[in-house]
Order: sequence, then structure tokens, then C-alpha cells
Amino acid sequence: QVELVESGGGLVQAGGSLRLSCAALGRNLSRYGMGWFRQAPGKEREFVGQGLWTGATSYGDSVKGRFTISADNAKNTVYLQMNSLKPEDTAVYYCAAGTSWTSIASLYTYWGQGTQVTVSS
Repeated sequence: QVELVESGGGLVQAGGSLRLSCAALGRNLSRYGMGWFRQAPGKEREFVGQGLWTGATSYGDSVKGRFTISADNAKNTVYLQMNSLKPEDTAVYYCAAGTSWTSIASLYTYWGQGTQVTVSS
């Protein structure tokens, strides 16, 4: 069984930064791709980005150039560094693990509980 535990959400002013963490418990996920998604009230879940433990990454258009995914293999943890935050980045952020390199949420197998990010204007 795999458990993904997220942390690092909170309230920040526009233009600020936050770093989210996603710790994978119960299994080494080195063969999995790690995705980040977000969901704002009344909206569909949106792809934020994905990364492999090798360092390969890709990002959604709305966050490209502002967000960065990284990983610490020794800690079995992935990070989402969010810079230049905007009010429209406000959402619950989720990490996910899956065996496909994809931006499609339904193809991810394991999900974290989500962490709230609120950006004030």
C-alpha cells in the first residue's frame, strides 16, 4: 500500500512563493511518475505538472516558468516549488503517483489528501 502525504500549503500574498512536499510512504516510487494537480471550487481538476525521479519534468501552460518540480530520492519525496503566485493559483493541490507519463488525472493510481493553497491579492 502506498500513502502520499502532502504538506506546505497555506496563505500567501500574490507574488509570493510556497513549496509543497509530497512524501511517499510504504513503497519506493522510483519507477513511478509523480504528478501534481489542483482543483479550485467549482472547477475541474487541472494538471499542474509531472516529474520522474530521473529529473524529467513537464508543466501545464498556466504554471510554466513559475512552478518547478523536483525530487529527493533518498527521502522518497517530491516537491512543487511555486513562485510568482497569483490569486488564480488558489486551489487544493494534490500529488499523485502513476506508471504513465501523462497529464490525465484518471491514469494516476495513488493520490494524496490534498493541501490548500490560497493566494490573496
